[in-house]
Amino acid sequence: MTDTANEAGVAAQLSALDAKANKEFPGLVVRKDLVGRVRGNAVVPGYVLEFLLAQYCATDDEATIDAGIDSVRNILAQHYVHRADAELIKSTIRDRGRHRVIDKVSVVLDVSEDRHVAAFSNLGIKGVPIADSTVKKHQKLLTGGVWCMIDVEYSAGDLREDPWIIVGLKPIQLGQFDAQRYLTARATFTTDEWIDLLVSSIGFDPERLSPRAKLLQLVRLIPFVERNYNLVELGPKGTGKSHVYSEFSPHGMLISGGEVTVPKLFVNNSSGKIGLVGFWDVVAFDEFAGRKRVDKALVDIMKNYMANKTFSRGVETMPAEASMVFIGNTSRPVPTMLAHSDLFEVLPEAYYDAAYLDRLHCYLPGWEVEIIRRELFTDGYGFVVDYLAEALRYLRDHDYSDDYSANFTLSEDISTRDRDGIRKTFSGLMKLIHPHRGATVEETENLLHFAIEGRKRVKDQILRIDRTMDAVKFGYTDSTGTWHDVTTQEELDFPHLYHRTESTGDDGHAPAETTGTPVPQPVEPELATGAVDIADNALGHSYANLLMPYLRGSEVIKIEDPYIRAPHQLRNLHELLVEIIGGKPIEQSVTVMVVTNVDADRPDRQKAQLIGLSEIKDAVAEGGIELEVEFDPTGHDRKITTDTGWRIQLGRGLDIFQPFTSTSKYDIRLRRQEWRRTRSCTITYLRE
Repeated sequence: MTDTANEAGVAAQLSALDAKANKEFPGLVVRKDLVGRVRGNAVVPGYVLEFLLAQYCATDDEATIDAGIDSVRNILAQHYVHRADAELIKSTIRDRGRHRVIDKVSVVLDVSEDRHVAAFSNLGIKGVPIADSTVKKHQKLLTGGVWCMIDVEYSAGDLREDPWIIVGLKPIQLGQFDAQRYLTARATFTTDEWIDLLVSSIGFDPERLSPRAKLLQLVRLIPFVERNYNLVELGPKGTGKSHVYSEFSPHGMLISGGEVTVPKLFVNNSSGKIGLVGFWDVVAFDEFAGRKRVDKALVDIMKNYMANKTFSRGVETMPAEASMVFIGNTSRPVPTMLAHSDLFEVLPEAYYDAAYLDRLHCYLPGWEVEIIRRELFTDGYGFVVDYLAEALRYLRDHDYSDDYSANFTLSEDISTRDRDGIRKTFSGLMKLIHPHRGATVEETENLLHFAIEGRKRVKDQILRIDRTMDAVKFGYTDSTGTWHDVTTQEELDFPHLYHRTESTGDDGHAPAETTGTPVPQPVEPELATGAVDIADNALGHSYANLLMPYLRGSEVIKIEDPYIRAPHQLRNLHELLVEIIGGKPIEQSVTVMVVTNVDADRPDRQKAQLIGLSEIKDAVAEGGIELEVEFDPTGHDRKITTDTGWRIQLGRGLDIFQPFTSTSKYDIRLRRQEWRRTRSCTITYLRE
């Protein structure tokens, strides 16, 4: 089959799925690219925009969609409160006497007046009286605020009284949910179709994700569908870790790791006010990494809550159902972490505790999740996220954790806590993918295997931290009595680094033990000092043969070149860094300091240069390169120095190749430097 035919087939499949989604869920699916078209400069969660789009654009009719977009834009223009326009909106309310606004509203109890009062986030007014009945009906107003449509009146009576009056308040979320309709419609989709529909609902193009990548995205939804689920995701920045918890559902709360306190999270003992876990389905902690100071009392209460699903209010024990999600950025690649510490190394010290970590049900490997790029987003149909959020909330009341037991038995070696983690992850995945309970034996096995892996990743890292704990044999037996061992992806990728040792690493953590027979290392030829003259227009030269013999084995490399500006010069730097990655042990980290300059006469090039350097920094980090860039307008030297004592004088810097224009993406020169023509230059090797 030709590529053209393949592309046509994919397009047909996608359109068929879109048509099916519109047929089975009329008015409940929406084209996902519309959110970007209507958002403009309105800083509101995606579920707020999709709430509006669902009322005007939930169709496959293009004319209706275009008209609906205009309507939503008009609603946002007339009613959404931009902070910069707050005074104008206040004046409008005063002039009209009454006006509807879209804003985030939070409520507190004013004990001096013995009444509840509201604060508007963007409008900037606070102390507005609000009916107790409204607060009782929408208690989340008391815990961080809710996006609402609010009818506000202005009454200039007694100047001692607040002139603002709330006459109507409607939280922006689905009013009702038909569970039977949802389950019945699910049965009409194949498993692959349903997974693709869920991935599209999150906002990603399923055609650009592998089956495993899709499952990783769906794991992020388990806290919404499973009560008291404890999930950790650590990985590189830019993978959308926090997106789901801030944009996806009105039932989730995303807070900064630095904003966590006992009163905010659990209970204020002086007032008796219940914290976030009492009102939200999901509480996610963003930026949950770094060696921050953390209140130990908070950690102790959190450990108790994560294990027992309760917390104390004075002498009273309070139950709660909120799932806990901990997300943060890793600072080193996986092999480096495995070689020198463990996969929890970035956690705050107070949380770097085996007892706390053992309460985590699943570790989502964020390094396997794609860095978000524009082409990953879908323009196909997906559920209005508010509708899907209600479906997941409905399923929280159901338990699918035992749905594997008819065909599979977990290892007897697995502890109760390990078993709970596996079962809750499995239950969550089943509710997401097979809410109608129509999974085949093979599909059930795949999800069980994936759930075991998520818990095994937690336990294996705990074994590195607490060497007194016994190793666990993770796996299951099928109905024929056949044993199936489960390994994590890192264990398959880096088997020589994965397992623990009795010694201590450079971070005070237990590093990995290297197993198997040591591989003999080739003896490097003795490197010579002196100069190499490169002729003009020559072939056969590359960074691999000119520079790498002198850079190999270095942990700190400094590159000074004032001309790393143009696209081809940025490409040169990237290619050298890739060579350095390939020339070092996979677990080794190398710091590369680049000293260059900007083109003061070309502001357009300056912007492209900064973007390019930033993208290179992010790209090579996964390979174990920590890139540091310094701009020195007085710098003229072109050289490379290493911590192993070499200084390489570069006559032309890294720009040793003739410019060339490639007419084909398959041009060999794009991949092999030795096929590029060189510029005349001299490279001198000195030993310091």
